[in-house]
Amino acid sequence: MSHTVTNKARLIARVRRLKGQMEAIERALESEVACADILNQVASVRGAINGLTAELIEDHLREHVVSAEGEAREEAAAELIDVIRTYMR
Repeated sequence: MSHTVTNKARLIARVRRLKGQMEAIERALESEVACADILNQVASVRGAINGLTAELIEDHLREHVVSAEGEAREEAAAELIDVIRTYMR
């Protein structure tokens, strides 16, 4: 079973919190809230996304790289390298 299925409820809860944070930014922009306050909200969202990304990368490593063997391990490692390269841009 995939780690995203195993941790589905927790991951969805994190995504929903992110969605709420993004909606709060939208409301702040519509209400013309001070830009410093909006920047703080954006920084919080960025931190939350980074945390979610780190959790998914760690779970991917444990589930698909460390515990896999042979070709499956190589494929999982290549996928992870591609994701990290995209993430670092």
